Amino acid sequence: MTLTGSALAVLRALVERGPSTRPQLGQDLGLSRPTMSAAMAELMEAGLVEPIGSVQGGMGRRAVEYRVATHAGHVIAVDAGSTHIRLRLSTLDRRLLHASLHPLPNSQYSLTPQISSVVAGAVAEALEKTEADWGPLLAMVIAIPTRVVGPEGDTAATDQEVIFTNFTPPPQVDCTLVNNVNCAAVAEYHYGAARGHQTFAFLQVGVKIGLGLMLNGQILPGVNGAAGEIGHITFPFAPGLTPVPGEAERYIGTEAFMARVRADWPESLGRPPADTYELLARAGEGDATALRHVEGHAAEIGAVIAICVSVIDPGLVVLGGGYGASPLLRPKVEEVVRHLAFPAEITTSTLAAEATVLGAERLAVDRAVSVLLGLTA
Repeated sequence: MTLTGSALAVLRALVERGPSTRPQLGQDLGLSRPTMSAAMAELMEAGLVEPIGSVQGGMGRRAVEYRVATHAGHVIAVDAGSTHIRLRLSTLDRRLLHASLHPLPNSQYSLTPQISSVVAGAVAEALEKTEADWGPLLAMVIAIPTRVVGPEGDTAATDQEVIFTNFTPPPQVDCTLVNNVNCAAVAEYHYGAARGHQTFAFLQVGVKIGLGLMLNGQILPGVNGAAGEIGHITFPFAPGLTPVPGEAERYIGTEAFMARVRADWPESLGRPPADTYELLARAGEGDATALRHVEGHAAEIGAVIAICVSVIDPGLVVLGGGYGASPLLRPKVEEVVRHLAFPAEITTSTLAAEATVLGAERLAVDRAVSVLLGLTA
């Protein structure tokens, strides 16, 4: 499919902003009325847009509102997480057609065949629910909890191919693997706490930790797909101790953290919190012991962020992940970063657990538009 430059610009604008009128699009894109009319006619003829009614304009006139046609195609985004598998099936302008959430039987520290099996079930369910007027499945992005390299890289070293142990992508569908934290950073950039910031860092803290780096509006993957793998920092640094690769992630991650909480919990206070959700709930209610552990862990997270700030000076750090997004962490994290590193704004994710799958969806839509227009191999 070949489109003129103006038609392509209109299509991308509808993908980005959703339903719009021709006057709105023409003003935003700087297109004259005749050019706008010609572009819309071109897109209508190609079956890529559809009218959905009319809205009241600013001058009292009604204008027809258009959106990307539902039958133009759809995408699937999957967050293959450590505790849950999330899936979204949506149109090219991100209208949700189907969603599902599948908890894993237990937390997965790495990408495993069990994750692959649950992904296979989730995708099969989505395909069964697909309706004919949704058009073709154009692209799929799977966010995975490991670094990702291209075909020319050492895929065996990343374990990324484990996702295909029990899952086979639908035939003739563009399926792309992306690091899960990078997906979350993409979502925060477009829809969340980092909107308006071209450069920032996103730190995810959950069972594992990871960092997504957005530099000048582009995710930095790194030569080995390892940019932002802050959990691989050798740790600890102290006299008489030998730094261990990846120990920072094991220490900061919530499983090791909760093991320390349980070991330190006074017997006189009864049963310790079962997990981080209960710990945060108790801290939020004013439990002094729970709050002490949360603040102590926040200080450790702040020290990790200070390393990031000292190296890349992002200006903004967004805290996210199942545990990291808690607003209870931010004050202590800010205090520690301010003390140890350069000035940086610390904020909390506004997308919470949906960040990764929303970022995967955004990347899938970008990929699908390129496939639709023949701009990719």
